[in-house]
Amino acid sequence: MSTEQIEQNDQTENAHADIEAGTESQGSSTDVEQLRNERDQLALQLTQAQDRLARLQAEFDNTRKREAKERQDVRDYAIQSAVEPFLGVLDNFSLALKADGDVDQLRTGVQLIVKQMDDALRGLNVQPVESVGSQFDPRIHEALGSIETLEHPDHQVLEEIRRGYKLRDKLLRPALVRIASNSAQKSE
Repeated sequence: MSTEQIEQNDQTENAHADIEAGTESQGSSTDVEQLRNERDQLALQLTQAQDRLARLQAEFDNTRKREAKERQDVRDYAIQSAVEPFLGVLDNFSLALKADGDVDQLRTGVQLIVKQMDDALRGLNVQPVESVGSQFDPRIHEALGSIETLEHPDHQVLEEIRRGYKLRDKLLRPALVRIASNSAQKSE
């Protein structure tokens, strides 16, 4: 406790003692009244500060909940936008499974479905990785093996086993390829 607080407590105790004893003077009466007013003002300020704090906490909580809901809405919209083009592809696969046709008709139907799938991916800015005929690039290709040849330059992609894809400039998955191994170029 500071000296001022001790003095203030002493004054308050003295004022109360004077009131109880009935020997209250005019000067101490105004001091007690002033202290009561000050106490009441401080109590009011404390109540107002507590109310402000409670309101700010509620506002913060509401903002946090609103932000979480908006984030979930954005995720749902992104998923909807990504899935929607593939629903038609799925429908066509179901129709192909129910179809009674010969092998050529089924092959033609599957080719149309693959084209529809490529179009859906292109609509989402997903592009296939260039493979066959290009030079092997370990950033976008994954070599599964090599083929001995003298007809093609060394490390040229000869066969694509699984297509790779990019989303704009970001690689989604590398292409699985077989590359040329030209022993004549290696010895040079």
